[in-house]
Amino acid sequence: MVLQYLAQAVITVLSPLNILVLALSVGSGLVMGMLPGLSATMAIALLTGLTYNFPTQTALISLLGVYVGSISGGCQSAILLNIPGTPASAATALDGFPMARRGDGGHAIFVATTSSMFGTLLSVVFVLTLTPFLTSMALKFASWEFFLLSIFGIMICGALTSSGNALKGWISGILGLLVAMIGLDTVDTFARFSFGNVNLMSNIQLIPVMIGLFGFPEIVRAFKKEGEGTPIKVSKFEPKRGFASVAHHWVAIIRSSLIGVMVGIIPGVGEDTGGWLSYWASKSQSKNPESFGTGNELGVISAEAGNNACIGGAIIPVLSLAVPGSAPAAVLLAAFLMHGYRPGPLLMTESPSFVYGVSIYLIAASLVMWLLAMLIARGTVRILGIKKKLLMPIIFLLCVIGSYLINYNLFDVKVMFVFGLVGLALSSANFPAAPFLLGVILGPMTDSNLRRGLRLSDGSFLPMFQRPICIFFLIIIIGMILAQLGVFAKLKKERA
Repeated sequence: MVLQYLAQAVITVLSPLNILVLALSVGSGLVMGMLPGLSATMAIALLTGLTYNFPTQTALISLLGVYVGSISGGCQSAILLNIPGTPASAATALDGFPMARRGDGGHAIFVATTSSMFGTLLSVVFVLTLTPFLTSMALKFASWEFFLLSIFGIMICGALTSSGNALKGWISGILGLLVAMIGLDTVDTFARFSFGNVNLMSNIQLIPVMIGLFGFPEIVRAFKKEGEGTPIKVSKFEPKRGFASVAHHWVAIIRSSLIGVMVGIIPGVGEDTGGWLSYWASKSQSKNPESFGTGNELGVISAEAGNNACIGGAIIPVLSLAVPGSAPAAVLLAAFLMHGYRPGPLLMTESPSFVYGVSIYLIAASLVMWLLAMLIARGTVRILGIKKKLLMPIIFLLCVIGSYLINYNLFDVKVMFVFGLVGLALSSANFPAAPFLLGVILGPMTDSNLRRGLRLSDGSFLPMFQRPICIFFLIIIIGMILAQLGVFAKLKKERA
């Protein structure tokens, strides 16, 4: 029966109409992913209404296509402009942009897109084979586990500094964490740090913060006199070199994909965290960690494989529990319900072919994404050849529009400007901006789960030290802090 379901899905996706719909959906997702502010969540939400009258399978193909395309497309603007198109591609910018500056922009896009494809393909294996097991693991995560997972993410910030100063990374991450506290809290809906401003009560939106931190400093630097040096050399695509690089780092791709799937399956974490964790894992395993942040292709490969593997991971709890693993997956769940499917424990009984159909559609979407991204990139990579003073006014306009489109609110544009100044201040003080963004991403999860856990335990921290998964996270966090402070390196030298 399984082979029959798979064959049926392959025949469906290969019909001329569905291939056309898939190509248009993936292409739209790539473009929306590249433009700052137009997130994967927005792309799926916009398409969901348009697919209402589509045949059911065609609608599923288009929705999954735009999901894969939008997560993958963000890497191009991250690499070429140091402005991530989506939060999921923020980690890619750390090494992708330095690669572009030295003339390897084409190569960076090639390895990023290829890694994205492999990350999605590997995640499909887990959708097909390990859904019940991974779902049962996710169910064991309660408030204290989610809290420690977010603290684990904040501690990663010490490894996200190119200078190697862990303290600066932690400070930047904690500042981002504090920014995430602004607005109504998620437990008692009590206004915090809003100063009576209604806009601040609705919390600081992530995308204006991201655009401000990464986009604004690049725009300002472009108009500085010292930014008018030698123009960046535009590199050509060299598929042979690109495939050789990806093959050389196959272990990192598998590791990042595993991390992405595990992160994706945990409800509420999302693709952006998967990219950061995968990047950190590769940096911590590298023999030359100091090369990360200066244009190491392994950083690009790891981040992109990790964030795209989250796609399959986030769909696993949607199918098994009707619980989305990320914001885009939440919109996807609503679309599934709209088209007559009921994800959850009874899905395999009521619609046994659905899981296999979704898996085949994801595989087709990832392959089409790679082909279209390569075609688009041959044009977009020429952005590097345009004079910065001509390009940056257009980028500035896109940043303003992208911030405005989140809620159609001018206040978000003001937020973008404020955090643009914050980004400039961090840059001038040699503090990394990436940990700040990660702190903003993880802030709501940290806050809500800590307070929920304390409420359930009458204010006691004791349950955190009594749960096996919590103990595992505590050991990892302590080990990570000691490693980033150089304690293990000093002990190793003393023994030698």
